[in-house]
Amino acid sequence: MKRIIIIFISFGIFSCSSNKEINNGDKTGSFSGVFEYGNFSDKINFEIEQDSAGFKVFFSSLEQNANRIPFQVIESIGDSIKFKLQSDFYTYSFKNKWIENNSKLQGVLTVDSITVPYTLEKELLSNNQNPKNEDVSFESNELKINGTIWYPKNKGNKAIIILTSSGNADRSASRAEAKLFAQRGFTTFHYDKRGTGNSEGDWQIATIEELVKDDINAIKFFSDKTGISLSNIGIKGSSQGATKIPYVLNELESLEYGVAVSCPGVSLLESDLNYWKNRNAEIIGNEIEAATKFQRKVFEFIAGKLSRTDIEKAIDNAKSNSWFANVWVPNLDEVQIDKKLLYSPIPYFQRTKQPILILQGTSDEIIPANSHEIISAALAKSGNDNYKTVLLEGASHSMYNIGESDFPYWSKLHPDYLETIENWINTVSNNVYTK
Repeated sequence: MKRIIIIFISFGIFSCSSNKEINNGDKTGSFSGVFEYGNFSDKINFEIEQDSAGFKVFFSSLEQNANRIPFQVIESIGDSIKFKLQSDFYTYSFKNKWIENNSKLQGVLTVDSITVPYTLEKELLSNNQNPKNEDVSFESNELKINGTIWYPKNKGNKAIIILTSSGNADRSASRAEAKLFAQRGFTTFHYDKRGTGNSEGDWQIATIEELVKDDINAIKFFSDKTGISLSNIGIKGSSQGATKIPYVLNELESLEYGVAVSCPGVSLLESDLNYWKNRNAEIIGNEIEAATKFQRKVFEFIAGKLSRTDIEKAIDNAKSNSWFANVWVPNLDEVQIDKKLLYSPIPYFQRTKQPILILQGTSDEIIPANSHEIISAALAKSGNDNYKTVLLEGASHSMYNIGESDFPYWSKLHPDYLETIENWINTVSNNVYTK
């Protein structure tokens, strides 16, 4: 189920927006429709553009976290056009024909041994559901940070800000989700983490405190820019971004709520170790506990908790074991100490008073399975009874639906993911919260 994600990561940097007006009779425009095969269905969109060099075509499926992914090998003859997407595993070949005065695009997708027909209709400008967006920048800790605000069609006071997460992904990783929230009526803000996209700084050497400060400055900027008060703004984070939710809520007590998705109930180090163990348990077998004990020392060295001498001694003692070939040992000379690994959100959950939604997938192999229980206990310790825990059956760490599918070549968001968040926010905003 991870295969199509590779495509989106590979081409996500090309994501951008297009507001070109659409005319019937013209082959260009935005063509949308439902792609169906067995128990799988998804709304997809092709944006066809043309310049002096020929046609350009972009693929979007917000529930696949895909936004204007450029097609490759585009060929057009007469009323026909074909193009491809390529992943590490599959080639996705699309063959299409304009019909009904170019108001529809009739085509087939062939992948592996399956061929699926579809028909997409050209969207009129008046029916375009794409929310308007505005690229902005703000200053945080003397660094210039860039972001995008998405405005719903019917502007109101509902607003949600997506906090940055781990790794070097820029705001393109959350662009599809930001648009989905805007389509549901939320003024939405997401931004590049320092050192990603066009933002200044270096996220690798930044502390959790510095990253949280960037989030706080982003929230204050957004509130000033839009005129939406903090009391009408909620924050949402996934994985490492989720661990910052209680920290930010403690710093900005006027914020309305927090949504913590796939949040570990342990330190980032323990979560990384849990993921490594899950990925290697079957390969290593009965010696997984011994291998995990060693792998923990590697992570502790990266976190600055174990000295160079101690890790070298641990390596010498472990390298004769059969499982040693399966553990991960970086080049010690190239390791950059990252104390973020020692950060745990639990002490902050123990002090959080605002409403919080804890959302966890039952097929999450990264965070410990009992994370939601640990977080709930921490919130109860704070005296907070305005929280809710939801387990989504078959959802992965990234909230993709992991289950039996007649079309296993694309991954989609769990069907209950966004609706669960929106329904919970509505209960909080309407002051009818029920645990």
